[in-house]
Amino acid sequence: MKNLSFHPCGNYHENYSQEFSIFETWFGRVSLSVFLILLFGFAPFVLSPYLLYVLNTIGILAIAAIGLNILVGYTGQISLGHGAFFGVGAYAAAILATRLGVPFYLSIPAAGFVTALIGMIFGIPSGRLKGLYLTIATLAGQIIIEYVLIQWESLTRGTMGITLPAPQIFDWTISGDKTFFFFIFACLVMMTWFAVNIMRSKYGRAFIAIRDNDRAAEGMGIPIFKYKLLSFAISSFYAGFAGALWAYYMVSITTEPFNLGLSVEFIAMVIIGGMGNIPGAIFGATFITVLNEILRYTTGLLMNVGVVTSMGLNMAPLKEFVFGLAIVLFILLEPKGIAELWRILRSYFRLWPFSY
Repeated sequence: MKNLSFHPCGNYHENYSQEFSIFETWFGRVSLSVFLILLFGFAPFVLSPYLLYVLNTIGILAIAAIGLNILVGYTGQISLGHGAFFGVGAYAAAILATRLGVPFYLSIPAAGFVTALIGMIFGIPSGRLKGLYLTIATLAGQIIIEYVLIQWESLTRGTMGITLPAPQIFDWTISGDKTFFFFIFACLVMMTWFAVNIMRSKYGRAFIAIRDNDRAAEGMGIPIFKYKLLSFAISSFYAGFAGALWAYYMVSITTEPFNLGLSVEFIAMVIIGGMGNIPGAIFGATFITVLNEILRYTTGLLMNVGVVTSMGLNMAPLKEFVFGLAIVLFILLEPKGIAELWRILRSYFRLWPFSY
């Protein structure tokens, strides 16, 4: 009699360790390992300095986008102040490094904690406000922080900016795109792992319950105000951590980048990448950063051929127009963002060549 071999038709958990594992199959673990080996082993030695700069920018913005996704995608709290919190982290790290002489490896997490504290202050209205009213409250926070960064010249040096010292970890000096690449993406891996584990804990389940129905969550005994503040703190910590990284990478910082436009870009990253999805924040940061570079290249090309000069100021709102169009198209065509497209693609190749 011929032996029959049976294959499982699903992933069945036999113990709690399997249920709480991040990757359900060995294929997922192997795929991630291969990707990280290719990323760290080949990318910094093969790519040009410009492409390394783009990758480093993606890594920094992805950390901030993950934090905003925890607040918006998982907890359902809209914030238009994430760009300002990103700036608070940058300035906190710069002040700690230049005024107090705090080492590089301590000033970055310290900047994150400072930003988390400020984020909790501006998150207090979330206890009574929601929806459009909370959005307006966070917009007010964006405007207030912008004003403070510009006007408090004795602390932030206003429009003069701050130049940071070269970052060092003991005897290792971090300088150049290649060296920063390893540090930035090591931080991204660590912060992604931390975010994934937060969402698998009781705190993550409470965030999701508040997002789905805050009254039902409160009826189940979840202190919603406490968890909303915690969500604001975690989101702001990620923004401050990323802002501190950006400050050291840029060497010199001024107040101009931390405006409402940056907050809108972070919102676009979350929506386009996929709300309530940690990898979606990375996809969104990649999409927006690449789109920014394409628009910059297109604008430069049009300037060279004289099109921009003939059109005058009509090219100025091109970036805002393209961002708005991208958000609208994703909301209409794929509300779950690039993360959902990636899931569909993976499912297709998992079942290929079968159609079911």
